[in-house]
Amino acid sequence: MGAFAMFPLGSVLFPHMPLALRVFEPRYLVMMSRVLDEHPSDFGVVLIESGREAAGAEEQRRFGVGTIARITELGAADGDLAVVARGGRRFEVVEWLPDDPHPAAIVRDLPELEWDESLRPLLEKADLVVRRTIARASEFVELPWDSDAALSDDPAEASWQLAGIAPLTQLDQVRLLGATSLRGLLTELVDLTLGAGDVLTVSWTTEDDLDAEIAETLEQAGDASGGSDDGADEDPDAEPGPGPRGGST
Repeated sequence: MGAFAMFPLGSVLFPHMPLALRVFEPRYLVMMSRVLDEHPSDFGVVLIESGREAAGAEEQRRFGVGTIARITELGAADGDLAVVARGGRRFEVVEWLPDDPHPAAIVRDLPELEWDESLRPLLEKADLVVRRTIARASEFVELPWDSDAALSDDPAEASWQLAGIAPLTQLDQVRLLGATSLRGLLTELVDLTLGAGDVLTVSWTTEDDLDAEIAETLEQAGDASGGSDDGADEDPDAEPGPGPRGGST
């Protein structure tokens, strides 16, 4: 366990996903100066359950699971501090500390999810479903990720990145962030993405409109899916590898 500076945001940060922030609030400028004095320069990111990003602890409710962000780049943007970070290990909040002046909490690391090569068909299934859903849904709504977004060659990292680019609600993303196994993460990612595709596109269903490639892949990967474990300003041009996404505060 350890105490970390915390950055509650209106979006979910997944492991191995980029985060871009424009920081201008005095309390978060103080936070960043403190974080940058440490090596490595890490801070925690959690999703705001209710309340505004600019609100204090008394006006916010925050989810209890989040991701450690490590600063990789610094710059200036129109007088604000531009921060680029990357998601690392997951954590659960043990105790929120008084704002001083920024949020802080004592956190406990969540276990790393281990890759097993038997999950390869399930990863391929998730990759196909997520990319196909993005491609279909982008015809109806504007999405922050393209269907051809590059992913890591590491299968465990790619699993988290697929969760990061999937067109899901924040509540679904938090559910995935709390996954207890990669099998559970990928299985639930497929289920949630198919459901999200129905909502986003309205006019097509997984039974009638998925093309033959998806249907065949779903059938082939069905036996590999197993059970489901309980989990889990944007930059539209960002990519999971080098490009950031995030917000401003």
